[in-house]
Amino acid sequence: MSVTEITREFLRAHPLPKPEMGGDKQARGRVLVIAGSVEIPGAALLAGLGSLRAGAGILQIATCRSHAGHLGMAMPEALVIGCRETNAGGIDPASAERLIELSADCDAVLIGPGMTDPAAVAQLTRTILQNLDRPSVVLDALAFSTLHSDKMPQGRVGKIVVTPHSGEMAKFLDASRADVEKDPLNAARRAAAALPAVVAMKGADTHVVAENGEAWLSRNGCIGLATSGSGDTLAGILVGLLARGTEAGLATAWAVYMHGQAGRNLTKKYGAFGLLAREIPGEIPAIMRELTE
Repeated sequence: MSVTEITREFLRAHPLPKPEMGGDKQARGRVLVIAGSVEIPGAALLAGLGSLRAGAGILQIATCRSHAGHLGMAMPEALVIGCRETNAGGIDPASAERLIELSADCDAVLIGPGMTDPAAVAQLTRTILQNLDRPSVVLDALAFSTLHSDKMPQGRVGKIVVTPHSGEMAKFLDASRADVEKDPLNAARRAAAALPAVVAMKGADTHVVAENGEAWLSRNGCIGLATSGSGDTLAGILVGLLARGTEAGLATAWAVYMHGQAGRNLTKKYGAFGLLAREIPGEIPAIMRELTE
């Protein structure tokens, strides 16, 4: 099966949904970001920024209770929900019922950035997935790597996207990281079929694979994006596009391309090294405008 390269021409031929100019923030989609831990509280902020810069209308963030107030002050655009914490500093799975209630009113949900405590993340993710019908879901970091295909709910084709790097994919497939890096497209296709889900296999080049094996490739990355928090912003951009009503495969293609282009733009300004993940989302609106004009 052939692989389609994600280029400017491809994206212009496959545009994002356009919100009605008279519509309100509800029409642009509601996002819930479930992210962060005691040790990594900023991941939720980075993902939230990405979602809003991608055009989502309403942002809610669920994170550890001890940091919720600080996050609310740092990101006044978001409604921030404080969740009970595990002894290991993660979000307690006992919060699942409340998060399922919040998710039911959302168009897209992101789970995983900055989350720690693998056992708690696995239980929380599994419980949420088994009790959601409507929203699209992005699984990032531990929310993906602790998942197993036999725990995935049925009937969610086209509704779930996962965003692993090679280490996370190796853990999911019970393979070596070297094997994944040797053939990332094959690894992505295996995961996409097993889950089933759309897979963004992150790397210097990022492969996007749909459940049926159809694949796209973005060569738009750069070394500057290899920095802490970069993946959190990508997951946020993706969930924002999904909330706007973009089909899962197309949203993933747009997200990985724009994330790469943001890195390239920042490299021109600052050089190849020293980019900050928090700078990435601010590049996205102008990139979207240029690609849609």
